[in-house]
Amino acid sequence: MTRPPSLPSVSEASSLTYFVEGMDCASCVQKVERVVGRLPGTGEVKTSFTKQTLILELDEAQTPRQTLETHLRSLGYTPTLRAAPVQPKSPEHGHAGHDHDSHDHARQDHAGHTHEVLPPNTLWYKGTQGKLVLTSGVLLALAWVFGFVAPQLALYGYVAATLLGVWPLAKSAVASARLGDFFSINLLVSLAAIGAVLIGQAAEGAVVVFFFAVGELLEGVAAGRARAGIQALSALTPKTALLMDGNEMREVPADTLEVGQMVQVRPGSRVPADGSITAGQSSLDDSPVTGESMPVDKNVGDAVFAGSINGSGVLTVKVDKAAADNTIARIIHLVEEAEGSKAPTARFIDRFSRLYTPGVVLVSALVALIPPLLLGAEWHLWLYKSITLLLIGCPCALVLSVPAAITSAVSAGTRRGLLIKGGAALETIGSVKTVAFDKTGTLTAGQPRVTDVLGAALSESEVLRLAAAVEAGSSHPLAQAISGAAKSAGLSVPAAEAAAALAGKGVTATVEGRPLFVSSPKHVASTLNLAPDLQQRLTAFEEAGKTVVVLHSSDQVLGVVAIRDEARPDAAQAIARLKAMGVKTVMLTGDNARTGKAIAAQLGLDVRAELLPEDKLRLIGELRQDGDVAMVGDGINDAPALAKADVGIAMGGGTDVALEAADAALLRGRVSGVADLVQLSRDTMTNIRWNIGFALGLKAIFLVTTLLGYTNLWMAILADTGATAIVTANALRLLGWRGKEDAATVPVSGPALHSGA
Repeated sequence: MTRPPSLPSVSEASSLTYFVEGMDCASCVQKVERVVGRLPGTGEVKTSFTKQTLILELDEAQTPRQTLETHLRSLGYTPTLRAAPVQPKSPEHGHAGHDHDSHDHARQDHAGHTHEVLPPNTLWYKGTQGKLVLTSGVLLALAWVFGFVAPQLALYGYVAATLLGVWPLAKSAVASARLGDFFSINLLVSLAAIGAVLIGQAAEGAVVVFFFAVGELLEGVAAGRARAGIQALSALTPKTALLMDGNEMREVPADTLEVGQMVQVRPGSRVPADGSITAGQSSLDDSPVTGESMPVDKNVGDAVFAGSINGSGVLTVKVDKAAADNTIARIIHLVEEAEGSKAPTARFIDRFSRLYTPGVVLVSALVALIPPLLLGAEWHLWLYKSITLLLIGCPCALVLSVPAAITSAVSAGTRRGLLIKGGAALETIGSVKTVAFDKTGTLTAGQPRVTDVLGAALSESEVLRLAAAVEAGSSHPLAQAISGAAKSAGLSVPAAEAAAALAGKGVTATVEGRPLFVSSPKHVASTLNLAPDLQQRLTAFEEAGKTVVVLHSSDQVLGVVAIRDEARPDAAQAIARLKAMGVKTVMLTGDNARTGKAIAAQLGLDVRAELLPEDKLRLIGELRQDGDVAMVGDGINDAPALAKADVGIAMGGGTDVALEAADAALLRGRVSGVADLVQLSRDTMTNIRWNIGFALGLKAIFLVTTLLGYTNLWMAILADTGATAIVTANALRLLGWRGKEDAATVPVSGPALHSGA
């Protein structure tokens, strides 16, 4: 993300979204951000090489959009304006009249790169870059053969191979320089190749551009693999659905389904939309969406995801979300947005490369001039060394080291139900010192059941009936437990009016003409007197790990409901894994202290209980004094704490508010996913550090050996291309990353998702 010094006011700026054909790699994105960010009147700039989009705020009074588009075209890109950001669709549907997924491939000679990202299963030599590599290679081979029989023809062959490869690079270097980016990778390679020809080393100049073309080809292949997993997500949602219209059933496009419509899902078919089952029961394979390896049995009332595969039963599903807002669309959107949130290391590399490349040119110039001018050394020898240093200084491997690893890690995490919204979040997760957990729905399964009902001024059945009425409008797990218990008991629950939530205290509603409350015992004790025997019963419930709520009016306690929510099966193991990684764990809960301590003792972590939302915020601030903090939660009350923490992690089954406030989400809804996120982050940062160290270390070695005369031009470019290939291959290893649970058993994920790995 690039932000220039002066930003136009919102009233003056237009929000523009472009599809930029050819902007298909990390280096391309960096180039576009630099050039666009220098234009007057440019506000926030966001780019994505996965979907090849440019989103920016532009004051057209200072820079007309036509000028912006002209600059992009001069770099070799083809911009197509969209009216607004568009959610990704399947390749068959395309977007905004520009279906780039259906193109043969993105082919450009642009801004430092002549590579292209080919569609899956397309052979490398069928693309433009592949043909360039083959042509250059043939010319190089012919020239080498002629060297034995006709040296003059060999020279022409080497010069032709050099010019063929260097022409698009030089053209792009000139375009970049005109737009203010004087020191591009293209400039370094062009100067080195042309300089080699001028000093009589045409053969080495041809080798330089050939190996650089090979490196560009490898980068295009790597970018294609990194993008494939995200593109494959788009294909998970079926194109058609069986719409139930009264007594009729007709096939309609899935993306035309509207909220409230009913669809039928037959055995073996994919669910066409996010919704809830209204009839039938079946086991569903959610692995394409959540990465969950085992089929999940679902009945009437259970939620289903678009893209899940139905098992043996016929289901009737009510559509709950439109196509643009279903789970897969949101995952795609969030993963693509992740590219806009660069990791701190990536931002450092961006800044470093802006100084590094001009420095390389300066050092090369000094090497060419100082020894001959001051020491009387041979011009030819030091010009050769200078040209070699230009190639050694190419920052290709360095620039690729971070974004390639981040993209691979985000893709790998998504396939395993770990949704990470950005490189910054991914980098921070691995460095957290403390993980704070909410209790209900996070450490516990979120499926509590009523265990006890006590009557005070009312009978037990009346207490349950009225409590269910007050809680009828709430989606909180405790409210659903009370409503479920009343339904199971066959009670007739009256309608409630003026229902409202009292944050951290309870809920209220008017039932049968009188205001009633379902509150925490602590809140009740502050407003009403609790009888000693009733207080003893409440204490006993809480010490047994049960959550207690009190039904009362404004002046009288009417009864008590005790509810127990069991800890998730993997919670204790996950806490133990985090401790083994050196991460502290604490539970932050609004529940009473006795219940909190009972659950915490069972799982082996610290606890802070009886917290209001503002208390959680305060504690997050205190915990941050000891280092970065991650907060894990699933409810509306958790949203402020998720946003306050260095990293917010939402459970996949949580509320939309929690998911939007969080930096990452656990789509499988398992606590072990937190430990997996930490491990993925640490593995990614190890990968990045190795890449950076290898790239810089290799350049340092070749710098010394070149000055000492041990390495030559073709060795330098081979080292640069080799470093780029090795760094990229190392980053792509993360595509095969598996969490601890997956290490023993590979998840039964959808075949489309695995196409990226």
